[in-house]
Amino acid sequence: MDFRLTAEQEEVRDSIRELADKMLRPRAAEFETAGEVPADVRRQLAEMGLFGMLVPEHFGGTELDPLSYCLAIEELARACAATSITVSVSNSVVAAPIAAHGSDDQKQSLLPSLARGELLGAFCLTEAHAGSDAAAIRTRATHTTAGYQLQGSKAWVTNAGWAGLFIIFATLDPALGSRGITAFLVRSENPGLRVGPPERKMGLRASSTAPVYLDACEIPSSDRLGEEGRGMAIALETLDAARIGVAAQCVGIARAAFEEAIAYARGRHAFGRPIAEFGAVKAHIADMAADIDAARLLTLHAASLKTAGADFGRQASMAKLWASEAANRVAARAVQIHGAAGFSADSPVERLYRDARVTTIYEGTSEIQRLVIARRLLGSGARSTSASSRPPT
Repeated sequence: MDFRLTAEQEEVRDSIRELADKMLRPRAAEFETAGEVPADVRRQLAEMGLFGMLVPEHFGGTELDPLSYCLAIEELARACAATSITVSVSNSVVAAPIAAHGSDDQKQSLLPSLARGELLGAFCLTEAHAGSDAAAIRTRATHTTAGYQLQGSKAWVTNAGWAGLFIIFATLDPALGSRGITAFLVRSENPGLRVGPPERKMGLRASSTAPVYLDACEIPSSDRLGEEGRGMAIALETLDAARIGVAAQCVGIARAAFEEAIAYARGRHAFGRPIAEFGAVKAHIADMAADIDAARLLTLHAASLKTAGADFGRQASMAKLWASEAANRVAARAVQIHGAAGFSADSPVERLYRDARVTTIYEGTSEIQRLVIARRLLGSGARSTSASSRPPT
């Protein structure tokens, strides 16, 4: 399996790395303290085309191939995990499904604004009682003379505080289970949609996460995304692809923790020599490097299959499973290498440790990924109706 990058892919990686090192990495701690990725930073990222990475060129996007997109998300996450998830959500679970399932009018009216970063997107599937069991959502969509009325609430919505566009999943009839779920496009200014107070989170504190409430929210039929009853299929297809990007985010977080650990081990002295010379520290470093390489290869494999138009669902779940668990292991080892210094809130590895923790939960928990992988290997079911729409991000 050959993952040598093309000249264009190397250019994407190098340009994003340079941008992230200058704009994001020095300010990541500042963003966390402020509890947001500042609007001026989001504007600069938009000017670089980062909110249009999955938008077709004829709608104003940069239309990166899946592997280039992963490289970009990895570099953003290495510099600031909260920024990477802000960018990836608007791309992978909002712009991408609109490009794939939207009507011509929806694409023409929404995709250019998403690509320019004028419109930020949010994906609303999870509810307080329906996370992994997404088919159990209770938000209702009822027919009206003009279209639909939405009633209910969504939880852990990434980008909620900044979004101008929400993809809302609601059921036309709970008795239909997943076959009643339908997707809708709702603007932030739509009467009846309200964003709740931001969540207080362990990590990724600079990303916006909040509940969304729908109270007699009226929308026209033209704002339905796809056909009635196709919402779950759209959600699962979207999450399959988005998991590759989350795996890339995990690789970026792990890389950042690894680099901090290497630098500290070389500079910290004990018993008259750098701790990098101690066997126990070398063992940590070796395991961290192996975890990162394995995670990256799984991620690139899934991305390459998607690029080729092949079935990539199982590989996406494997990449997300391994990369998220690896990011947690690597971040924990980085704290261990730092010792007491790593336990300080002033240490970058302390933040990385907290940022990594949610990656085994959102975009489908590790338990759900194992279920998806096993089902596809054993042939005991075509798809799982379980999903997760990014809890605490």
